[in-house]
Amino acid sequence: MRLFTLLSAVWIGAATMIAQEGHVVSVALEARGDYQRDYVDGEAVKSDCGFKGKFLNLRVDGDINEHFSYTFRHRLNKTTFNSEFFDATDWLQLEYRPDEHWSLSGGKQVVDIGGWEYDRAPIDLYFCSEFWNQIPCYQWGARVAYKFSDNDRLGFQFCQSPFYTFTPNNDIYAYNLMWTGKHGVWKPLWSVNMMEWRQGRFINYIALGNAFDLGKVRIELDFMNRASSHQTFLFKDCSVMGEIAYRPIDKLNIFAHATYDVNRTDNECDWMVMSGTELTRIGAGIEYYPLKKYNVRLHANYCYTWGTNTNPDGLSLNRQSLVDVGVTWKVSIFKR
Repeated sequence: MRLFTLLSAVWIGAATMIAQEGHVVSVALEARGDYQRDYVDGEAVKSDCGFKGKFLNLRVDGDINEHFSYTFRHRLNKTTFNSEFFDATDWLQLEYRPDEHWSLSGGKQVVDIGGWEYDRAPIDLYFCSEFWNQIPCYQWGARVAYKFSDNDRLGFQFCQSPFYTFTPNNDIYAYNLMWTGKHGVWKPLWSVNMMEWRQGRFINYIALGNAFDLGKVRIELDFMNRASSHQTFLFKDCSVMGEIAYRPIDKLNIFAHATYDVNRTDNECDWMVMSGTELTRIGAGIEYYPLKKYNVRLHANYCYTWGTNTNPDGLSLNRQSLVDVGVTWKVSIFKR
């Protein structure tokens, strides 16, 4: 009943806007269901086996006029805490474009951290790095961006720090500078980030995402280094993520994905990949799109993880095997 009421309100509101102002609007549902098997040391993790409803997202996107646009994505299957409706909202953003170069936006946004694994929508991912599993990547904030060439955009974002999720102090923030570009086959997605993990104390990210489109082959390689005050050395606290995908025909995608997370510091500031962690995850999978419009996807994949995870709530475990098959569909409810 709650879902029906929400969809009805969105439908009526969208239709009213179009009738009165001639606005452009799109309303869609995204859903994914899987059957999975999770084994640690050869023993099945019963709570993580069986059929799982992974995602049920409501998306609304549109233009108010030639300068203003909006976007909204809400997870209808996500439990909210403390009666906070927006805990289940990934983003709710209004953007203003005064000209072809500048844009300003505000609302709940994706935290601007570089890397292609991080950038991809969760519904399109099957197994990821421990950093990806832990980072609360949707926060309230504001962004200003400048498009300084046809292929390059630089954005600065001021937002709530993702670390506030782990502390009762909400008065901590993140400052993010991100460059996105396209130069021949190379697509960079780079950022530098300063995030308060406690008030007045920062951890710095340098995230270098690189994608290469080589005909039917796509290669992604991400590197992220994390450092705090008095800790400027590289490779002690970092993550590496890579993927190679081959699309022999339009409807078929075959991929292999690998991640490595390590934290060899004694610093307490990294709560995503905790001190003493060293994890490797590797796997492969296949995707098939049976329909011409690519709005239905079948998938099957397998991954294996080994190493040490010092996070008691960590999702990547030593000697863990994951097998997953499922279906994803993205349905347009209303578009005008």
